[in-house]
Amino acid sequence: MSTILIKNAQVIDGTGQAPYKSDILIKNEKISAIDQLINFEADENIDAMGAYVSPGFIDINNASDRYIQIFSENPQKYFLLQGITTVIGGQGGISLAPLLYGSLQSLRTFSDVGKININWHTFSEFFENFKKQPLAINFGTFAGLTTIYRALIGQAIARPLNSNETKIINSILKESFKAGAFGISVNLNHFLTSQISYYDLKKIIENTAVLNAVFSVNLKDLKENIVESVKKIVYLAKETGAKVIINDFLPHIGFEKSYREALKIIEENSGYSDVYFNLYPCAGHIEPVSEYLPKWLKGSREEILKNISDPDAMEKIISEFHRLKPKEMSIINAPYYEHLRLIGQSLEEFSNKRNLSVKEGLLEIMKITKLRAEILVNDINLEESIEALLHEKALPSHSNIFLAQNYCQPFSKFLEIAEKEENIPLEKAIFKITSLPAQKLGIEKRGEIKEGYYADLVVFKDSKISNVILNGQKVVKDNEYQNILAGKIIKKQ
Repeated sequence: MSTILIKNAQVIDGTGQAPYKSDILIKNEKISAIDQLINFEADENIDAMGAYVSPGFIDINNASDRYIQIFSENPQKYFLLQGITTVIGGQGGISLAPLLYGSLQSLRTFSDVGKININWHTFSEFFENFKKQPLAINFGTFAGLTTIYRALIGQAIARPLNSNETKIINSILKESFKAGAFGISVNLNHFLTSQISYYDLKKIIENTAVLNAVFSVNLKDLKENIVESVKKIVYLAKETGAKVIINDFLPHIGFEKSYREALKIIEENSGYSDVYFNLYPCAGHIEPVSEYLPKWLKGSREEILKNISDPDAMEKIISEFHRLKPKEMSIINAPYYEHLRLIGQSLEEFSNKRNLSVKEGLLEIMKITKLRAEILVNDINLEESIEALLHEKALPSHSNIFLAQNYCQPFSKFLEIAEKEENIPLEKAIFKITSLPAQKLGIEKRGEIKEGYYADLVVFKDSKISNVILNGQKVVKDNEYQNILAGKIIKKQ
């Protein structure tokens, strides 16, 4: 039996109640005792005098699986050093399961999936296989609709579902939820799922609600039509009774008024709908380079690549590139080896090197990466983001901003804000990243400091993480990762 005794801690237990002084005894992977004075000869002692101890943080919207970083130890330690012990993937419609035909086709835009040995189809098989996968953090996942849709349709064509396809999708989702997926994720801005009808979407959400799972959604528009996008989701939540989480709910510069109006709609309907949202306190966001293509340019990747290389079509396409900020846009991800040299270059730098205009440069990035690049854009109102994070319906998250690790560390930033911000007590801020996401998702025995709960704990002072305990093992000591793989698969119970 391994034991750890934390002494003299100011305990923030995750429930939202005020801190209290206590010792915490950990035996194996669970919290064994919480008391003001514990006399026990433990294998290891941590003196937390002057520091806080909280539950491990839960990142409710994390894209590390999309970039196959969940298969590598090194990227995962970045999360642990911020106090994150659990990440929830399968977001934005993209997930590692279910795979109808054993293909990760939906991930090819973001990562080189040839590096992965795939030997699963269903979620049950995925979870069984992943038990053998060494993990540095706890990992849970949603089922991504784009992943299911792409395999079911068999080709990258956006069209409404027929009745038989809708039945198949709902059957797959039912199996996925029962196996342990936390819910369904849908990206209404993705070209494949943008054509899904209101009726089909409602049917999917109804089935999600019946099984007490969560509907996670990326809105169709966060700019001009953000108000209408939010109204639609809030109405669906009211009609179906589903638990809904809006992903990446970020205030874009120039659209702050509409953002505040959309936020007000969520507030005004909070008594009738269970709608939360997540975001991060950073001044930029990451989006696929294909986001800049005109809406009329549709079809498979091969068809689009053919069009953007056609001299007759190129001029028309370039003329529709609007609101480009070449100094504020940089290449943050290009998943294949031959394109790694592009990462970090701004659109202005890339274009100047090739004697191209910035619009021609953007098109060139699309061509040479075959539409697989992602762009970091500094177009988020940071002040509005921080204010929104303090909202009672807000959940801090990473999404895919972790790709820019030196640019922003959302949970470290949130902790810093919480310790300085007068508008939110520290214990309420900790509640947002521990107990609240655990409650929303149905994660059992995590998110609180309680006897019998898993020992996922964070020791911090002045917003700096010193120690992290994961499933009873000290994985971060004096702010250094200890090369210990103590993570587990987390499933909906």
